[in-house]
Amino acid sequence: MSLPGTDLNANYQQLIDEARDSGHLWGLQFGEDWVVCDSNEYSETDVLPLWSSEEAARAHCVDEWVDYKPMPIDLETFFEEWVNDLGEDGVLIGVNWNADMDGLEVEPMELAKDLADFDE
Repeated sequence: MSLPGTDLNANYQQLIDEARDSGHLWGLQFGEDWVVCDSNEYSETDVLPLWSSEEAARAHCVDEWVDYKPMPIDLETFFEEWVNDLGEDGVLIGVNWNADMDGLEVEPMELAKDLADFDE
């Protein structure tokens, strides 16, 4: 596993591949709160950043997120509990953001479909 780089499409594919292999995604949590931030692309839209590895998530536990810890999200739980709730709330997924906080922002259902599509 490597940290996300500057190729945002490659970072997306890295998340798909590594999450399929490991069976989970990684977010940042403090108490009951998960990191959610403003979109870089869309006004008045929240983004939940998720990573493909604990290492990649931990690299973002700095500055305003210093108190947050990487937490795994089981893919089954993501599919069953998170996708619809995030979609209904209009929250996008920030996929494998790199050190510059750059990354694709996708609809939760789009990510779920790509994670579930094993025929690629």
